[in-house]
Amino acid sequence: MHKVNISRRAVLAGAAATVVAFDPVNMGWLTAADATPGVRLPNLDGEIVVDEKSRTEAADDYGHLVHRVPIAVLRPGSAQDIQKLVRFANRHGLTVAMRGQGHSTYGQAQASGVVIDSSTLSTIHRIGNGHATVDSGVRWLDLIKATLAAGQTPPVATDYLGLSVGGTLSVGGIGGATSHHGLLVDNVLSLEVVTGTGELLRCSPAVRPDLFHAVLGGLGQFAVITRATVRLIPAPTTARVYHLTYPDLRSLTAAQRVALRDGRFSYLEGQATPGAPFLLEGVAYHTPPAAPDDTALLSGLAPSSVQITEMPYFDWLNRIWDVVQQLMALCLPGPWINLFLPDEATDAYVTNLLAETTPADAGGVVLLYPVLRSRIRQPFVRLPDSPVVFLLALLRATPTPEDAQRLIRVNRAQYERAVAVGGTHYPVGAIPLTQPDWQTHYGDQWRSFRATKHRYDPHHVLGPGQGIFQ
Repeated sequence: MHKVNISRRAVLAGAAATVVAFDPVNMGWLTAADATPGVRLPNLDGEIVVDEKSRTEAADDYGHLVHRVPIAVLRPGSAQDIQKLVRFANRHGLTVAMRGQGHSTYGQAQASGVVIDSSTLSTIHRIGNGHATVDSGVRWLDLIKATLAAGQTPPVATDYLGLSVGGTLSVGGIGGATSHHGLLVDNVLSLEVVTGTGELLRCSPAVRPDLFHAVLGGLGQFAVITRATVRLIPAPTTARVYHLTYPDLRSLTAAQRVALRDGRFSYLEGQATPGAPFLLEGVAYHTPPAAPDDTALLSGLAPSSVQITEMPYFDWLNRIWDVVQQLMALCLPGPWINLFLPDEATDAYVTNLLAETTPADAGGVVLLYPVLRSRIRQPFVRLPDSPVVFLLALLRATPTPEDAQRLIRVNRAQYERAVAVGGTHYPVGAIPLTQPDWQTHYGDQWRSFRATKHRYDPHHVLGPGQGIFQ
């Protein structure tokens, strides 16, 4: 791609620098103040801006590790704005990335071309019986508040609710209720998307099913999600939380397997903190006067200790909001790693990882989600070939860039060991990957993935940050 410049007047205009044209000769953006003629941008309901602040914000994310400064940022006023931009990008050799809340950690939602800021598409259009239709920039926090007012809830929630709907659905979306309901992408009824060729299309399991299933967990490679209709279920009012401790990892995962097999907990997760007892976190959702049976829920799990607390359902879902906001304010580099491991390899792999990981390098808590593979159904969310899989997540944070680069190298080594035992990665972390790595990741789906890219984004306009086709 050609280097694209920004006109001096556009820079001087600062936050008011709304571009109106593109100069294909000098490869520069033009504002209304520029005298140089150029290719006029289509009329937009929103705006394209080139001020330094907007571009710098779009060149950062939660990981603070990768910084690709785009030439412009689109603040769309409608899905049609995205359609027009993508068509424009095809004609002029630009790349485009959709940015939700910027919660990825390795530049996945960045582009040197144009970044679309989805936060301006934030309307909750409808909450019906069993479904909600929302723009892609809506945060799960706001959607859940609205659905609870109607007595309903999404079946699955990520631990942090500040993520955008579109961003999460592009990756997968895992939470403690995935043990029952799959990922967030497995609870979508229909989508509105803009493909890499600039078509604005609706898709569902019955209408353009190939596009629908490709986009969910497709890492933004085929289309930009502009609107989604997601499944809702009746909402409980109360969460009873069970913290069960274990002396070692094998005792923890054995208890998790028992709880997973019979589905006794509404929410199921594990935590392995170096130097501390291992923790099974199970939650039973209910609405009084109905109440969980503590004896039945604890039967056969053999914990060393038990702590039971109760809180409102929403408070449970939003329990880590304040902690994440505090961490975000620190702007620490965050070289996360997230891996899916086959059941039979989990105990040995995690034991070895913990033995070589200091508490500082672990980032505090190591998370372990047990999941039934059959619950996760989208083809491009790649999982180990095992009936039970564990998501291992190290949400690292480090005070220095030097430590961050060291941990990225550690991530790469841990990724290679995971692949060697049949694991895959959940692509939100900081792992340097090559195209052969991606081919290995998609395995027997690689040919289908590449063909779908050719069909819906033949010029590779979308999603450059993942580096899949670079």
